[in-house]
Amino acid sequence: MTEQLPSLPDLGRVHVVGIGGAGMSGIARILLSHSVPVSGSDAKDSRRIAALRSLGATVHIGHEQSNLADADTVIISTAIKKKNVELVAARERGLRVLSRARALAVIMAESSAVAVAGTHGKTTTTSMLTVALQHCGVDPSFVIGSELNESGSNAHLGTGDIFVAEADESDGSFLELGACAGIVTNIEADHLDYWGTVDAVEEAFDTFALDIHARRGFTVVCIDDPGGAALAKRGMAQGLDIRTYGTDDSAMNRVDILEHSAKGWAFDVIVGGVRMGRIQLSVPGQHNVLNATAALVCGLGLGLQSAALREGLEAFSGTRRRFEFRGQADGVRVYDDYAHHPTEIAATLRAAREVVGDGRLVVAFQAHHYYRTALFSKEFGQALGLADDVIVLEVFAPGEEPIPGASGQMMANNVPLDSSHVVFEPSWSQVPHHLARRAREGDIVMTLGAGDISMMGPEVLALLERRAKTGSASKNLSD
Repeated sequence: MTEQLPSLPDLGRVHVVGIGGAGMSGIARILLSHSVPVSGSDAKDSRRIAALRSLGATVHIGHEQSNLADADTVIISTAIKKKNVELVAARERGLRVLSRARALAVIMAESSAVAVAGTHGKTTTTSMLTVALQHCGVDPSFVIGSELNESGSNAHLGTGDIFVAEADESDGSFLELGACAGIVTNIEADHLDYWGTVDAVEEAFDTFALDIHARRGFTVVCIDDPGGAALAKRGMAQGLDIRTYGTDDSAMNRVDILEHSAKGWAFDVIVGGVRMGRIQLSVPGQHNVLNATAALVCGLGLGLQSAALREGLEAFSGTRRRFEFRGQADGVRVYDDYAHHPTEIAATLRAAREVVGDGRLVVAFQAHHYYRTALFSKEFGQALGLADDVIVLEVFAPGEEPIPGASGQMMANNVPLDSSHVVFEPSWSQVPHHLARRAREGDIVMTLGAGDISMMGPEVLALLERRAKTGSASKNLSD
């Protein structure tokens, strides 16, 4: 039996372990907006932590028992090890300990919760829905795994009744949010270190849709994705309110792609034979047409007007670490993206092809987790083969036991490009030099991965700027 959720006032003083993380910082921000006293700790400082301090949080760098001070409740994510000194101290003191998902459920409890789930595209779809709802004037609360370009924030306590949350399936937490509406962008094998089998993943998404139905809600599902189509079929057979979308003719909300130009993708959505109206996206990638459609269909299901939703989707300009432009130097554009699964990498690189024009794609990738590398080593190689030059780093897997064969070198061996265009580089500090040396005017340099590779962009730009000033660019290795 699930323990009853505490109310917001029951939490008292809250301490957040790993407060600088994407999800945890969002929860802390919402708690602060509710005037809940918040402290926290993290391994290193960051701009998210700086923002939380400015809002009144007390944040410690490093983990110590004393950081708990007079906390009543401690919030942790699954990334926090059981031996963490703060978690151990909290349990010894008998403090209330909540998972990230339980804490999110507490702050969403009095709202009409909308949960955006799926193996890929959650952050962008949640962000698109949030911006679309804002354009409808409803001022939703939100917690997202990245910062919106429009506001620079990953969380906000709105004045409206709707609360939009990115729902993380990696640890089963998306089943605890009490949502009255949901989106499932796709379902693929991932996070098998937690779920064990693909069947278990599929069953979890079935439960997600069933729980929403039990609250008399609806679930928006993409049927262009095989996993989503299977979920929709199973759900509708049980009488669930499933609202499908996609380019497939059988979709209840059918996407009609109108054109693709330098401005991006333009499309319409046909609902019951009626066209909703042209939408011109400002973000690249055909996959974002589907993400935007999910947001539109969900907004319509919430009773909002098509015209305002479309206006919001057209205004959406992206989020941090999702095809994020980091700068340009010596005629080379530098982008960063969180893509860390083969499907995500392929979608991101196809979008980059739309942007680069006649230029080339020079990519660095850092895999995340040994289990994912072992499971998808060949698929990673195939996806990275969509670039022109590829630098593969060693796997980012802090605290994990290595798995034989799950290495950056093995992944590099699987990239289907000539060996002169693929480099395995185990030294992080050397990767920016590889990227800058291979890039030439008109190219795009892109860093991909869920780890610390996101920090590399400024160094690449500095090297390119130095090259432009000296005029001593070395002969490009791709010539």
